[in-house]
Amino acid sequence: MPGARRGGAARDAGLLTVPRDVLGTAFHTAFRSAFHTAFRSAFRSLSVRNFRLFAAGQVLSVSGTWMMVVGQDWLVLTLTDSPGTALAAVTAAQFTPMLLLTLYGGRLADRHAKRPLLAWCNAASGAGALGLGVLVALDAARLWHLLLFGCWLGTVNAVEVPTRMAFVGELVGPELLPNASALSAAYFNVARVVGPAAAGLLIAVAGVGPLMLLNAVSHVAVVVALRRMDPAALRPVAPGAPGRIADGLRYVRGRPDLVVTLTLVAFVALFGMNFPLTLPLLAKTVFHASAGTFGLLTTAFALGSLAGALATTARRTRPSARLVAGTAVVFGVLEAASGRAPGYGSAAVLLAATGCAAIVFSQAANHRVQLGSDPRYRGRVLALYTLILQGSTPVGAVLVGWLTTRFDARAGLYAGGLLSLVSVLAVVLADRLRRRRRTARTERERARRAAPDLR
Repeated sequence: MPGARRGGAARDAGLLTVPRDVLGTAFHTAFRSAFHTAFRSAFRSLSVRNFRLFAAGQVLSVSGTWMMVVGQDWLVLTLTDSPGTALAAVTAAQFTPMLLLTLYGGRLADRHAKRPLLAWCNAASGAGALGLGVLVALDAARLWHLLLFGCWLGTVNAVEVPTRMAFVGELVGPELLPNASALSAAYFNVARVVGPAAAGLLIAVAGVGPLMLLNAVSHVAVVVALRRMDPAALRPVAPGAPGRIADGLRYVRGRPDLVVTLTLVAFVALFGMNFPLTLPLLAKTVFHASAGTFGLLTTAFALGSLAGALATTARRTRPSARLVAGTAVVFGVLEAASGRAPGYGSAAVLLAATGCAAIVFSQAANHRVQLGSDPRYRGRVLALYTLILQGSTPVGAVLVGWLTTRFDARAGLYAGGLLSLVSVLAVVLADRLRRRRRTARTERERARRAAPDLR
């Protein structure tokens, strides 16, 4: 009997061993299959050759641009004794033309072929970067040169940004637009990671001049990519909508869902999206970063943004208004917390989380606007979105620049986060009251129509 029990136990053990192996293999196979499916889903827009070319060119160009931004900020900090005021002035010089000209840029995007328009814009940006790079290399650059270059770049971007955003839809079509838009944000943030990290090393080794010259060369990549695209594979929008700027504004005004989203973007951008100003000041004046570590906070922010962008690649439908507002609230809380970070490491962690929240909010708002807009008006609608998101920066830069000068760089972050949070809650409350009033009016009208005629 003991032998029989031992034999039975051995058989039981054998019966248990086989299923465990089978289950392990099945789990491994299922995991690999799920991973491959998720990977293909996240990057499905790259199956379109034109979009692959577009993304490759943009990664190189935007990397060069971020290298230039870090170099420009470092140069401003070395040219003046009032870094907060000077950085605010350079930021305002770059974004003021967008405030004035972006709607015209959207009109151009709706009326003209977008591929050659983008090629001309990148050629103009490269020419401006080349001129500034020569001045820096000759040690002849002054603050007014940076202000002039900022105005030039802002003027070009007023046309390039809405055109580029609308062009993505022509590259992949409406069914892949959310994924392609999220991937565009992802490669933008890949460049924002690579650019500042490389910029810090290059500044320490070779100075600021080579950064400007590399940025000029990087714009050639976009022009080459655009030239190599297959025009027959594009999906241009057929004309038909009125072509004036006022028609686009009238269209948006008649869409309350777009108005609420754009209002949220306006307040968050005005108070909270001033990181090109606050992060360099935080690194230099609070944590006293060297040239090699100057760009690490920007890199941490970009890594978080990249994670947020990749998280939104799975989106296939238009996001809800609740999601847009909820991510804006999270962003405001995290930015305010970043301003209170006690050390460089904790600031980097909190800024990574803030970057993730910022891009999730921006992508949710962008997708809600793009997927809810008539394609015939999309250039002008996206121009308005761009105008609000980036054109409000000059006003915010002045406010944040004053705060950082009056107090310190931390004030720009925690004040911006708190003001963003309060503004979002106010917009949500106002929209809820508007919808309640509209519902009450509708019910009164129905009751009036249903009441018997007592005359």
